[in-house]
Amino acid sequence: MLKEGSINREIMRLAVPNIISNISVPLLSTVDTALMGRLSADHIGAVGLASMLFNFVYWNFGFLRMGTTGMTAQAYGSGDGQAIRLVLGRSLLIALTLALLVVLMQQMLLKAGLLGLQVPEDQVGLVSQYFYIRIWAAPATLISYALLGWYFGMQNAIYPLIITIFINLVNMVLSYALVHYGGWAIRGVAWGTLLAQYLGVILAVALLISRYGFRQLHFRLSDLIYWPAFSGFLRINGNLFIRTVCLTFAFAYFYAQSAHLDPILLAVNVILLQLLNWLSYAVDGFAFAAESLVGKYFGASDRPSLQRVIRLSFLWGGVVALGFALLFGLGGTLIFRIYTDQEEVLAAGRDWLLWMAALPLISFASYIWDGIFIGLTASRAMRNTMVLALLLFLMLHQWWLKQYSWGLWLAFLIFMFARGAFQSIVYFRQGSRMSELPD
Repeated sequence: MLKEGSINREIMRLAVPNIISNISVPLLSTVDTALMGRLSADHIGAVGLASMLFNFVYWNFGFLRMGTTGMTAQAYGSGDGQAIRLVLGRSLLIALTLALLVVLMQQMLLKAGLLGLQVPEDQVGLVSQYFYIRIWAAPATLISYALLGWYFGMQNAIYPLIITIFINLVNMVLSYALVHYGGWAIRGVAWGTLLAQYLGVILAVALLISRYGFRQLHFRLSDLIYWPAFSGFLRINGNLFIRTVCLTFAFAYFYAQSAHLDPILLAVNVILLQLLNWLSYAVDGFAFAAESLVGKYFGASDRPSLQRVIRLSFLWGGVVALGFALLFGLGGTLIFRIYTDQEEVLAAGRDWLLWMAALPLISFASYIWDGIFIGLTASRAMRNTMVLALLLFLMLHQWWLKQYSWGLWLAFLIFMFARGAFQSIVYFRQGSRMSELPD
């Protein structure tokens, strides 16, 4: 059992690298946009739409990282080296299988993406060019999810930070060289991303072997697909997949409904969601730390340390949320000016400062609970609470709030609050009995 000071140090040791890693991600899209901005408006729109399509696809495969973290952390806490190795092997097996399906279904995915994103006819060619190159990065992307999740479970946040920054820097350099010197235009950005992903996986494997030994990559297929354990592994990841699809649908619904508003309110909503993204980059750092530490102490059957991790994770998450609430509430007008110089949007944005200030305080608990539930491998509870929150969101907006200009945001804030509230109820009723770690 560790004292709170030691737990705090562990949380910060894991959270700070995660926050830095998260913040490095949006820099990549900024560079891609800037490179295309030197060519034409069509190139800017095409790379944005194509990137959005890949974000949608890969976000739904985020369960690979989450499930791997929780199960690895529990095995790490219990000192079960065989289980640690098998979690990695099963995650890599699932990653390769899914990547193969993505590559085989590329034409279907592109058609669905062009239709769903309503890509203008004059941009279909550019989007397709980007898509048909970057789609071949699917194996590297999904393998990296598995490896990063495994590192988090091993209480190692430094390697994911190194890998993420390496991929982003290599991507920027290669994309710039291929676009600026090679004259490859949008194909250069796509090739830069593809090559960076594979170089990142090579680095991730090299770090794994150097730190943990080549033995971690020795798997027997019969052990990996031993059905009592493998079926439990699939069940946990399946529940996380459903949960993520529901979350993706909630944001897609928000964007779709925003498109029906007048252009000013649409612009305000887009900016507000960007602010939510920045909040998530910070709070997720502590949520990722909770995944690793909750799993470790649950696996070690150290209940006092487990409870301290949960309490301190909420404390740090609350501090970050309060800081963002004050920033949004007091500096909201200045923040809006970072995103736009349109006076109509700025004037409308001032009316939403209260919503901006409430957003972090209402939503941060759902992020922290996600980390705790992942650490406990409570995937069924995550799935069920997300489904309930999504249904509440849709019913409130469709049956009551749709007629009001502020109705979409109120329904969305209730959705974010409900996620955390439902998870709180489940946890205080069941506690660590929610765990579904396969035998």
